[in-house]
Amino acid sequence: MNDNQMINYLTILLGVMVGILIILCIVFIILKLKSNKPNKKKKDKNIVSKDKNNVVQNYSKQSIFKFMEFDKIDDNMIVQKDGKRFLMIIECQGINYDLMSGLEKNSVEQGFLQFLNTLRYPIQIYVQTRTVNLTSSLSTYKDKIENISKQFATKQMEYNQKVRSGQYTEQQLDKEKYELIRQRNLYEYGVDIVNNTERMSLNRNILSKHYYVIIPYYPEEGANGNFDKEEISNLAFSELYTKAQSIISSLAVCGINSKILDSTELSELLYVAYNRDESEIFNLRRALNSGYEDLYTTAPDVLDKRMKELDIKIEEDAIRKANEVIFNVVEENEKQRRVRKKEEELDKLIDEMAMILINENKRVIGEDVANKSIEKIKEDSKNTNDEGGEKDGKKTKSTRRTTKSV
Repeated sequence: MNDNQMINYLTILLGVMVGILIILCIVFIILKLKSNKPNKKKKDKNIVSKDKNNVVQNYSKQSIFKFMEFDKIDDNMIVQKDGKRFLMIIECQGINYDLMSGLEKNSVEQGFLQFLNTLRYPIQIYVQTRTVNLTSSLSTYKDKIENISKQFATKQMEYNQKVRSGQYTEQQLDKEKYELIRQRNLYEYGVDIVNNTERMSLNRNILSKHYYVIIPYYPEEGANGNFDKEEISNLAFSELYTKAQSIISSLAVCGINSKILDSTELSELLYVAYNRDESEIFNLRRALNSGYEDLYTTAPDVLDKRMKELDIKIEEDAIRKANEVIFNVVEENEKQRRVRKKEEELDKLIDEMAMILINENKRVIGEDVANKSIEKIKEDSKNTNDEGGEKDGKKTKSTRRTTKSV
């Protein structure tokens, strides 16, 4: 092996060792940097926690308005960007396009094209899907049922008094009883409606769509002078109201009924938009009445609350028991009246039954015997009636004499 070859081998070996040394140095630097990163993260966390404390201390009402993207609701308008933008919203009722005939569909399409061609300003169409909330309907039904229950109790008491007085004919009592039964059927029908509606309200899959047209207005579009906020708000309202009325009249050509939302309806619209899950349980009015948005809550006294519930239960049970007792008494009085009437007409009914039996057995008895028997029964009944009348007359005369002697 020559000296030159030996030198070349050594040179290559030295280069390899230098390369390995450089790689080890790079690996050492990378590990050192990674070991220093957790300390930096801890420092950053400390800084963030300090910043969070500062944010909590500087938390203000203004940040909520910025998050909500609107300032307030004023005069049936949504005010945004500190009075630099105003919105008025129109609610539209949907139409069932698929059930229309060809001519009706064509007229709707032409009307919608006319509506689009008349637009000279930007609008936004907003569709909001809501779960059908039947709470208000249930409360309305329950109030009506309570009134019907009170009317039913009053009718039963009046009918009972009329039966006891004996001053009304059978036809009049039958008419009153018919009204009483009708009132009871109406009450039972109302209870069934409430029960079915409550079962329907448990189904959260019943959805309804609400359609809205949003009209914006920017004060710099028409305000060239220096106006204060109240004047700008008045200008915005007049401009938006004019645009809204033109849109309503244009949509009416398509058969779509629409209206401008007032401030309460705008609040409900925004409440559902920002509280999608909560709105399925609490609507806006119920949420405001519950007071859950207050900073603190106060509960009524437990005993007062218990007393109130007991009063309600006593009233409901008393009404139900009164209805049941009155109905039973009315039924008993009706039976007693029928029995008394049958006792008074007992002889007459016996004679009628006897004549019926004789007529049915004419062939066996003989027609002459049957006719004479019927005439005999009639004469006997007539004589008994005359004797009864004379006895009644004598009784009245004797009572008059006794009263005179007294």
